[in-house]
Amino acid sequence: MVSKIFKPKLIMIDVDGTLVDSVPDLAYCVDQTMITMGRDAWGEENVRHWVGNGVPKLVERSLTGKLEGDFDFKDFEEAYPIFLELYSKNTSDRSFLYDGVIEGLDYLKSQGYTVGCVTNKSEQFTLPILKDLGIFNYFEIVISGDTLEKKKPDPLPLIHAAKFFGVNAKDALMLGDSISDVLASRAAGYKIICMSYGYNHGNDIRDAGPDIVIDSMAELINYL
Repeated sequence: MVSKIFKPKLIMIDVDGTLVDSVPDLAYCVDQTMITMGRDAWGEENVRHWVGNGVPKLVERSLTGKLEGDFDFKDFEEAYPIFLELYSKNTSDRSFLYDGVIEGLDYLKSQGYTVGCVTNKSEQFTLPILKDLGIFNYFEIVISGDTLEKKKPDPLPLIHAAKFFGVNAKDALMLGDSISDVLASRAAGYKIICMSYGYNHGNDIRDAGPDIVIDSMAELINYL
């Protein structure tokens, strides 16, 4: 048995790539947006590498086919509302919880941890997916990408959560999957556990230097 190395007073958990594999729905909406605009569909494999920084960035990437690149703003103005309309109707139809998520959340609840949710997904999509997949009630706060003035990798959402619960950031833990989660956690003063399976643009999350990497939230019982 691994020694229990964390005893946080607050645990904040990311959504996409940590709790939920939302790529099937996102890829469907990207492809339908491209088709509506008279372009070729990208397919789920490409879209999987672009997810993790919010819907506007995902739409930008779908227009260029790159993580970072110049895009035509007129194209974005056309694509963005198409995508939003599609995603509002396809938020959780194809998405699913990763193996071990319910076990992990049940363990945190049984141990009395204060647990919150922090994501770059806007609230109009965050709340439905949490509710549709049956995990909304596990969280005592939900901070979405448009809740505050800034989102991850900025530390503001995590700093806000710590202040909301009256917890020192050094006593807080983030559970995520991407370099944005690591950067936000380090800047806020949180510890950070990353999932090995999430969205990190095709890169090994271990290279970002989280405190530990686990393969399933069911493993949290070994570390908390």
